[in-house]
Order: sequence, then structure tokens, then C-alpha cells
Amino acid sequence: MGKAQMSSQKRAERFMPAETQEHVRTFMSWPSPDSVWEDLTSDVQGDVAGIARALADFEPVVMLAAREEVKAARRACGSGVEVIPVAVDDLWMRDSGPTFVEGPKGLEGIDLHFNGWGGKQEHEHDARVARAVLEYAEVPRIDAPLTAEGGSLEVDGHGTLVVTESSLANANRNPGLSRDEVERALKDLVGAEKVIWLKGLKAQDITDYHVDSLARFAEDAVVLLSRPWDGDGPDMWTRAYEQARSVMERETDARDRSIEIVDLPEPDPIRLGRRGDDFLGSYANYYTANDAVLIPRFGDRRADRNAAVVIGDLHPGREVVQLEIRTIAEGGGGIHCATQQQPKSRRMDNG
Repeated sequence: MGKAQMSSQKRAERFMPAETQEHVRTFMSWPSPDSVWEDLTSDVQGDVAGIARALADFEPVVMLAAREEVKAARRACGSGVEVIPVAVDDLWMRDSGPTFVEGPKGLEGIDLHFNGWGGKQEHEHDARVARAVLEYAEVPRIDAPLTAEGGSLEVDGHGTLVVTESSLANANRNPGLSRDEVERALKDLVGAEKVIWLKGLKAQDITDYHVDSLARFAEDAVVLLSRPWDGDGPDMWTRAYEQARSVMERETDARDRSIEIVDLPEPDPIRLGRRGDDFLGSYANYYTANDAVLIPRFGDRRADRNAAVVIGDLHPGREVVQLEIRTIAEGGGGIHCATQQQPKSRRMDNG
């Protein structure tokens, strides 16, 4: 059997479900007091607890926390959240945790070898989080042949994968691998038939511009695109958005359907007050839970309201829950960054 035939067979046997598929549970992480947050630790823990409490109204939530932090996490998150003792460094479960896929016998979890976003930060404990989650969930582990993060992958559940070149085809994760080689590995890992590459931006944020803050599948062949506030005229973020939009306008999905683009305007920074350089004002970094969609609220009432309407309309039947995540956003992340879903296996349902 040739390599091309083997790869095609692997993709036929494995696929990554869309986030909208029913979840068994959501995993989260409780940031350590000795993390990079320093004197903001209690504030960011409050944000994490708020997400966990809101999410627990719709599906089971499992919070990983260092053994000495378990009691504090339980007090903050409430009885609706299960807290388990696992050493962690920070809250970014989307990136440190496993990415779940459907294998021929049910769920599998990909360990993408989290390396602190290309070595920008030390994450000794978080590098082992994927293994710990998979052991807890009793899900087989896939040892990925590359380095990536869950936030760098966006799928429609039907064979289409959207990624940014700046994050994945980057020597700080995958030295010596060409974009084509990265693409082949990704196709085998998540069962993608088509990969849409957006250029992104290198070295301008810690993730090298993860796709989950830029482009998200809301429905089949419908992509929400985070549109930067451009009151001061075009900047690098606006140009990255325009490049992404131009790609999406001419691309089709894996089923050869044209992609509808829905803009999701970011908040006006003037209405937000003082914010740091790392602040992430992307509504696209939302999380789709069972019967709900959790969306950030930033303080620009018009933009907040618009995001709730746009995202809510594209997720009918789900309750829209908007959450204040001021400190998480200041750290360059969002609700999606803090969560990782374990989907319910359709193949197990079908026997």
C-alpha cells in the first residue's frame, strides 16, 4: 500500500468533530499562584471560576488544579464543578490539553506536545496535561508527529480545517517542516480532507495568532471572522483580517461549497478604558457548550450586544451567556482558550 493510500485510509477512519457536537464534559485548568499572573492571580482565578460555574449549568466541568489548590478551586467554582488534583501552570486548557478526534473504535486524544507557544514561556506541568486528561477520561492517546496547540485548529466537522501559517508553519514549533509537511500531518491527525491556510501574524502575540481568535465555523460553510476596530486606520491586525477575508472569499469547504463570511466587529477600545498591550478583544473566541454559547463581554455595549445577537442567531436553540473575563482578556486569551471539550462519540452510539 502506497503512502498516499495509507494517508487517505487514516483520514477515512479518523475525524475531528465540530465543537457543536454534543459534549461529554469540558476540561479546564486552575492557574497556579506561582504562574505569570503574579499579583493578578486572584483576579484571573475569579474569571476562570466564573466560566466554570456558568458552564456547569449546561454540561459537566472537570477542573484540573495543583493538589494544594484543590480546596480553593472547589470553593470558587462551587459543587457543580469537579476538581481533580493535577499539577498545572496556567489556565490555557485549549492549548495544553488534548484535541479529541473520532477513531475507528471511538474517541482518541491527540497530544500536540504543548511547548509554551514556541518556547515563549516555561510550562513544565502544562506539557503533561494532555496525558493527564486522557488518563482521567480513559481515552487512547495519539502521539502527534508535530507541535501545535488546540487553539490553532478550527474544523467544521465535515473535513474542513482552517489554520494560520504564522502559528503552525513556524520554526518555534516545527523546525525543519515545510508547510506541505505540516499539512499532511494535520490531515492524518484530524481526518481533514481540505486545509485552508490563513497567513496570520508571527511574533505579535504569544500564540502567533491562533485561528480561534480570528475565524470560527458557526454553521456548515458559514465562518465568523473577527474584524478589528479600525478607528485609527489600517494596522497589522486589520491587514491580517483582510488577508483572511480574501482567502475565505475565494475558498470552498471540503464539500466544495462556497463559504459565507459573517463579520464580528471587535469592541471600540475607546469605550473600554485603559487596557494593556496584550488585551484580546475578539468575540470569536467564544465557546459552544451543550445548549449554550458562552461569549465574552468587554464593556462596549454596542459591540457586546451585536456579538450576542450575531453569534446567537447562528447558534439557534442555544442560550447565549455573556461573561466578564477582564483579566483573561488582558492576558491575551478568551473563553475558548480556557476550555477544551470532550465530544460524545457518535461511533460508540452506533455500536
